[in-house]
Amino acid sequence: MQQSASSRPLVGVALVVGSCASLPFGAAVAAQLFPVLGPWGVTALRVAIAALLLLVIVRPRPRRWTRPQWTAAVLFGVSLAAMNGFFYAAIDRIPLGPAVAIEFLGPLVLAAVLTRRLADALWVGVALVGMGLLGVDGLIGAEPLDPLGLVFILLAAGFWVMYIRMSARVGALIPGASGLAMGLLVAAVLLLPVGVPASITIAGDGQLLLLALLTAVLSSVIPYSFELAALRRLPQRVFGVLLSLEPAFATLAGWLLLGQDATVLRMLAIALVIAASVGTTLGVRRDRRAEGPFTAPIPLPD
Repeated sequence: MQQSASSRPLVGVALVVGSCASLPFGAAVAAQLFPVLGPWGVTALRVAIAALLLLVIVRPRPRRWTRPQWTAAVLFGVSLAAMNGFFYAAIDRIPLGPAVAIEFLGPLVLAAVLTRRLADALWVGVALVGMGLLGVDGLIGAEPLDPLGLVFILLAAGFWVMYIRMSARVGALIPGASGLAMGLLVAAVLLLPVGVPASITIAGDGQLLLLALLTAVLSSVIPYSFELAALRRLPQRVFGVLLSLEPAFATLAGWLLLGQDATVLRMLAIALVIAASVGTTLGVRRDRRAEGPFTAPIPLPD
């Protein structure tokens, strides 16, 4: 049964929330592999396993793809490799919650650039205040932020913008999940120099293999599939602000799995970013009722 135009935004919101919940818990699992494989080795294994799983499930047929489709898939793969690698390199040095909050500056800036309504800009401002509070909490709390970790997370933020843009491009040009499968394959190839040694290290160790598989499913297969589907239902500016839920889930994952404290200041910041997400979501529903059929994500220039 085909989805109605009014239901598409709600499905898109649910998909983004599912992605935000899955990613931080995958990162918390991945952190347990850092002492053995290092952040880039974990990134390579995670991406390779996710690519293998999706290639088997999706079975893409790229032989008939056009040049724009191939270009989008390759650039998507570049963004996946760099964004994930620098993010893992950052959380190897700074706590998970503040890292995700600072990384969110990338999509937040994108949302601010693409916004067209005053209400959207105000909600972006609310989310930005929440990000700032999380950053302050990381600076004055018991876990100071490592300078090199900050550099890594800012690089990850930049590649996150590229990921959002190219994910929308892939979703518009390539049907189904074939673009995601091939993008992950490109990322796996780019990470081969660190992926091969990591594979040799964990070969024969069932516990490490299980952690790597769990990391791939929670951090790649589930969230990227959900986000690709969400970007077919939501404009990029709304998608970017909805991702502000992720620091909340990251703080929860860090507290539950890594023993990282959730301070009062951090909880206040979480409340602000959730408020921004709810406000943006309600604005989307009002817009759709007034404008009629839901529009596709904003197209990218050729």
